[in-house]
Amino acid sequence: MDTWLVVLLVVVAVVLLALLVLALSKRSRISRARKREQARENLQEAQIRGARAEKEQALAEEQAAAARRDLAEAQERAALAEKEARERSARADEDRTAADQLRARAQKAAPDLVHGNGTTTDHTGRHAAQADAAPDRTQTLPTDPGTGGATRR
Repeated sequence: MDTWLVVLLVVVAVVLLALLVLALSKRSRISRARKREQARENLQEAQIRGARAEKEQALAEEQAAAARRDLAEAQERAALAEKEARERSARADEDRTAADQLRARAQKAAPDLVHGNGTTTDHTGRHAAQADAAPDRTQTLPTDPGTGGATRR
């Protein structure tokens, strides 16, 4: 074989190897660029999801705080209602005690007015509860002859 043919074959082989190296290099650069772009997209998605997660966390904390506030308000209202109920019960006990004392005084002062069961009678001998239920009827008494009458209770 001629030398020029060997040189030509070597040059062609070197050119082919160079072209192969360039092609592989370009393919590698494209692959790296694709990977970088994918990494950028992943970072953006991570930022978006991170922000969304922070927002949801803040909303959850806000909702939990509102629930705790509502619970505290309900407990406060319940405590106030219980306090008011205790105060009313105490006032009722005081009124009951005062009524018992007044009944005892009335029994001492006028034993015939107070019966053993604690009920009283009015001046007509009826029980006070009956007197409240059926009031006296009105009577018409003449004041002057011929002028009509006046109503008296």
